[in-house]
Amino acid sequence: MRFTPHLLDEIRARLPVSQIVARKVKLKRQGREFIGLSPFKTEKTPSFTVNDQKGFYHCFATSEHGDIFTFLMKTEGLDFPEAVERLAEEAGVELPKLAPPTPEVQAQLDTRERLYQLVEVATEYFCANLRARTGQVAREYLERRGLSAETISNFRLGYAVDDRTALLRHLSQAGFSESELITSGMIIGGQDIREPYDRFRHRVMFPITDPKGRVIAFGGRALDPQQPAKYLNSNDTPLFHKGRVLFNMHRARQAAYENSNVIAVEGYMDVIALSQAGFHEAVAPLGTALTEEQLGLLWRMSQEPILCFDGDSAGRKAAFRAVDTALPHLKPGFSLRFAFLADGADPDDVVREAGATGLQAVLDRASPLADVLFEREWSTGDWSTPERRAGLEQQLSKIIAGIPDHAVRQHYDRDMKDRLFAAWRTSGPHRGTPRSQTPVSYAQPGLKRPRHGAGGDGRPAGPRAGLAPGGVFASESLKQNARAAGQGAALPAREALILQSLLNHPFLVDEYAEDIAALQFTSQALCNLRDAILCAHAMEKSLDSTTLRSHLQRLGSGDVLLRIEQLIARRSDRFAEPDAEADAVREGFEHVIALQQGRTGLSRPFGASQPGR
Repeated sequence: MRFTPHLLDEIRARLPVSQIVARKVKLKRQGREFIGLSPFKTEKTPSFTVNDQKGFYHCFATSEHGDIFTFLMKTEGLDFPEAVERLAEEAGVELPKLAPPTPEVQAQLDTRERLYQLVEVATEYFCANLRARTGQVAREYLERRGLSAETISNFRLGYAVDDRTALLRHLSQAGFSESELITSGMIIGGQDIREPYDRFRHRVMFPITDPKGRVIAFGGRALDPQQPAKYLNSNDTPLFHKGRVLFNMHRARQAAYENSNVIAVEGYMDVIALSQAGFHEAVAPLGTALTEEQLGLLWRMSQEPILCFDGDSAGRKAAFRAVDTALPHLKPGFSLRFAFLADGADPDDVVREAGATGLQAVLDRASPLADVLFEREWSTGDWSTPERRAGLEQQLSKIIAGIPDHAVRQHYDRDMKDRLFAAWRTSGPHRGTPRSQTPVSYAQPGLKRPRHGAGGDGRPAGPRAGLAPGGVFASESLKQNARAAGQGAALPAREALILQSLLNHPFLVDEYAEDIAALQFTSQALCNLRDAILCAHAMEKSLDSTTLRSHLQRLGSGDVLLRIEQLIARRSDRFAEPDAEADAVREGFEHVIALQQGRTGLSRPFGASQPGR
């Protein structure tokens, strides 16, 4: 064991917890402890305490607890050895030397060190090429993409000249062997290749770094439009495995902590454009679907990373693959969110056309993983028969069974059943469900969700503004019927009065849901509106009038709502008005609904479904 308990205790003794924490949190002494705002969530009242005597911090808001090593790991995305090494250096504690490696291990270490040196020399060479006369075409390309000189310098962008052996000659002159050049991936060669040659030619070069900021590989963007491979990455080497690395991770870690977020996009230019626009927490996989290792890296930086995809079919498929990757690894508090751009756009386009605020609007509408999972399964068929619906429910149950964490699995099971119930109620028990029916999603314009905080079921914590976060589903037929409600015959007065009562006093839906559902209406428009209200109630038990009306307006029911208001105003039914007392509301509502039951011939006594009333 390299780090013994005695060694760790010595580091702790030399570095008070408050000294380390104070770099991130403004602390105020309170007795023997320090107190401050939690670094793990947004809050106004301090709930974060530090105790130097006991050597730990504790956050009462999130239950985060630990020592100086844990704090660095949590706030800067370091692993344990990195945290120990950094704090030992600060404390002046010399770490024990590792046992002398075997000759085989020493040879591997020597090889890796030589490769680090080699790719660093290559980086400097590419940067020099970009600044030279030969790099004019590459500079013009970067200027057209809107990158500043500072950004180009920060990311150490470069240019590989259009020459088959230019880099080979340069690295050979620097003292590296042909074997090292091939092992590094910079040169393509081997027994079946007569003459080795440069892997990257006439390309803008993007250095890829490890979490410590050391260059380990490259990505190259072709400047020749006829080049079949627009982007080309280094092959896997002793330093680089593309499925285990995120582009820009070493720069993004600190920003991810500060913003409580990390954004994963698809390409190098997207990351760089976002960083230039102020989104320094942006990273990207390296030309592959998100891997389990990359997911783990994202979760080291944020509990709910946002994956930002194009809105086209390819972007949707990439999101669906990410869902499958994440599901077996979900645990309380750790999930993903998905932000979809307009079809054909990428984050770089959004930033250039709409600025940082335009991209932030997209990120604010990010959908939780549960939304994307349901959308994927829902969009695969027509659920107009009981058998098909049972098949969909069975398929969702099978997928959810793959979540190993018991608590998360339970929440997902309940969440999916709630969504199915809402969808069935909206589309009606005997009407077909169109293939185009999709959930009301955060990705749609005008719907926003909180940026921080989510429950274990993948939904945002707290009230769901406008009901959209709860996943209320609106079929196209419902939307069309609701819009059509403003046209045609006059609305039946008593039926309109019942709906107005529900709109102004949603608590009635809590108390009389089954009776309301059983009512027969002669107006199809009001029947559809009643179904939409019940659907909203099924997803969100504590409705208020403003939230309910906002949701119905979004479904296109504005005209029918206005006509109900006008009709009731003439009738002057006091109990239905917004300021009526609750007891008067119940008494008047029971009277009018009993009249409706009698007119339509319902035999079940009113209130029979409500034991204890």
